[in-house]
Amino acid sequence: MNVLVTGASGFIGSFLVEEAVRRGMTAWAGVRATSSRAYLRDEHIHFATLNLDKKDLLREQLREHRDRYGKWDYIIHCAGVTKCRNKADFDRINYDSTRSFVELLTELDMVPRQFIYISSLSVYGPVHEKDYRPITENDEPKPDTAYGLSKLKSERYIKSLADFPYVIFRPTGVYGPRERDYFMMAQSVKRHVDVAVGFRRQVITFIYVKDLVQAVYRAIDKGMVRREYFVSDGFNYDSRAFSDLLQKELGVRTVVHITFPLFVLKTVSVIAEFVSACLGKSSTLNRDKYKIMKQRNWQCDIAPLVDELGFKPEYDLARGVKESIAWYKKEKWL
Repeated sequence: MNVLVTGASGFIGSFLVEEAVRRGMTAWAGVRATSSRAYLRDEHIHFATLNLDKKDLLREQLREHRDRYGKWDYIIHCAGVTKCRNKADFDRINYDSTRSFVELLTELDMVPRQFIYISSLSVYGPVHEKDYRPITENDEPKPDTAYGLSKLKSERYIKSLADFPYVIFRPTGVYGPRERDYFMMAQSVKRHVDVAVGFRRQVITFIYVKDLVQAVYRAIDKGMVRREYFVSDGFNYDSRAFSDLLQKELGVRTVVHITFPLFVLKTVSVIAEFVSACLGKSSTLNRDKYKIMKQRNWQCDIAPLVDELGFKPEYDLARGVKESIAWYKKEKWL
């Protein structure tokens, strides 16, 4: 069995490739020629150079692979972006490239047994913000970010194709070794500062990267197709849980907790986005990020994942943070 992971050089993608190797599968890492291979050092990894944003070139790259090696049995489409300088780039990279890729797989008779799409809980947006009920597959998606909208468009396109063997995963916040956004929180806590926004109750959920990988390969083991799943560790956390665990694992004795009103965050986000655009860079803090931090309810229903795939997360937040911080220290990030 052979599997292609697109976005293989990234945080989640690199772990998906590692698991394929561990299972004895023929693991293909889909990368650009310029992509870092820092986390793709295993000698058993094969590389496929794929330019997902250039359809004509991608057609030739896929045809060459098919003629030389045959088609992939499984494709895990993890490539995409979570922040961009221009909002239009979310659609171009997350939606247009996904659509072109799927169209070419069909055109070249390379549709795999399963096409697994790594989406996001953000496709649902702020749901049940008043009563804090878990988001379920029966709720209507109402994304309020450019990122969430681009992921939803991709989902809807994939689902519109008759008999296309998709499986869609919608993970909540993914953290773990190699991840950089939550790492920034660790840096802040190490400096004795923790920043939160909004005074109304917030319920947050997480999934450790290795548990997300486990869920994906359980779908492969079960041969599941034409199904979507939310992914979390099954627990709900308050807004201080992550920073408190960071403080414990970092051995920081005192942390100043600062909570800003939402309007302050919005103002800062707009300014940061403008400055970054002037500098030709993407900003970690922007209007999309503001809407994500503003959202109060991140609960999601993982019962279908548990019942249908036998998913049993091995990491709660405490164990996951402990292992993550140990990795950051070992690699001299902290």
